[in-house]
Amino acid sequence: MNADAVALDIDDVLVDVAESYRRAIVESVESVYSDTIPREGIQEFKDAGGFNNDWELTYAAALYVLAQRKGLEQAIEGFTDRIADRGGGLDAAEAVIESALAPEVTARVREAWDPGRLRAVFQELYLGTELYRDLEGADPDPDLTLDSRGYIHDEPTIATPGTIAVLTEAFRVGVLTGRPAAEAGIALSRVGLDVPADHRFTMDDWAEGKPHPRALLALAERFDSESIVFVGDTLDDIRTACNAAAADPKREYRAVGVLTGGLSGEDGREKFEAAGADRVLDSVNDLPGLLDPV
Repeated sequence: MNADAVALDIDDVLVDVAESYRRAIVESVESVYSDTIPREGIQEFKDAGGFNNDWELTYAAALYVLAQRKGLEQAIEGFTDRIADRGGGLDAAEAVIESALAPEVTARVREAWDPGRLRAVFQELYLGTELYRDLEGADPDPDLTLDSRGYIHDEPTIATPGTIAVLTEAFRVGVLTGRPAAEAGIALSRVGLDVPADHRFTMDDWAEGKPHPRALLALAERFDSESIVFVGDTLDDIRTACNAAAADPKREYRAVGVLTGGLSGEDGREKFEAAGADRVLDSVNDLPGLLDPV
């Protein structure tokens, strides 16, 4: 595959977030509502689309748990299928609840639903006491019994130093991630990837999120790229590259899925290919062997 530039997602591409972000989703809902979704349910939301932001996925998971208490009779697969049918994301999740429950029941669900509280608990779990104070500018809730260390420290690197060296020497490299900028910087430092600020897009400067193509289009423009490859672990990553190709036919956009996240094995490979992936790799460390610089 010929390319002159590479764009990389971070989570489950460069670092493994199974015991950090994904754990924080499940445990935030459990902490606030004493009930939660199973870990595998996270991927159902991811596959539905529109949940590049893990806070919003947490809010949607909590909404599902609360709606079930009020009589929602949908398995999580059915719930997320209906979210996908409505275009994906948190707004779609809210619309599914409204269509499934009576208005007065929906009102009671909304009254119990507290995204602000969920976000605070999520950040305390993920960042730990010290980083929470530094990045959130607030003291942790003393009523919570949390791991003061933070799950952010439980993110093994996936990308090897050799992979990073080959990619940065042979290609212009950028980053597209749903992480906040500070958290993206921590992960990039961990894998030894130095990306200038104008070659990375995070939650803080990319309001639309994936699968909107704006950030990938901007990166291709800044690189003056003729052929750019975007590597990600979710179907929305693949859709981002496909949407960019539709919006900018003068350049070549390639989508590469990696099987190091929630999509794995033959089932993951088939889902990536059905979404439009040009290639599916076992991990980002196989990328140097796939690409030829142009």
